[in-house]
Amino acid sequence: MGSARELSPVSTGRRFALDGGPGVVARCRDLTREALHDWFPQTGPGVAVAMGDVLLLVSEIVTNAYRHGGFPYELELDRGPGRIWVQVSDTSAVRPRPHGPHRAARSSGHGLYLLERLSADWGWARHGTGKTVWFAVDIPG
Repeated sequence: MGSARELSPVSTGRRFALDGGPGVVARCRDLTREALHDWFPQTGPGVAVAMGDVLLLVSEIVTNAYRHGGFPYELELDRGPGRIWVQVSDTSAVRPRPHGPHRAARSSGHGLYLLERLSADWGWARHGTGKTVWFAVDIPG
């Protein structure tokens, strides 16, 4: 199973160094779930849906980093007024791009489509020999 260690705190957020090995997707989802439950101990239906979206999108971008990015090495989570912000850094500078138009019948290739549909905003930035993919999800109330 993938492991992670918490790095120095990021403002109101959390930052984790990842080993990038097998289990890294589940580990990032668990770390994100823990942070969301700490930040939102009592949730209404709208918050629960948004938290589910965050967990799904974490799974998608970490999976993409693992499959296409070479090595996911950092997860950063932060919160602001009404918004959760997530970023995953990996060792590939290749820009995320869809593999053709979205087709619901495909067994894979839905990650960027889901980012477009479920996040308030998303993007990526090159740094050194790698990149960071980030997204933000609005939290109601």
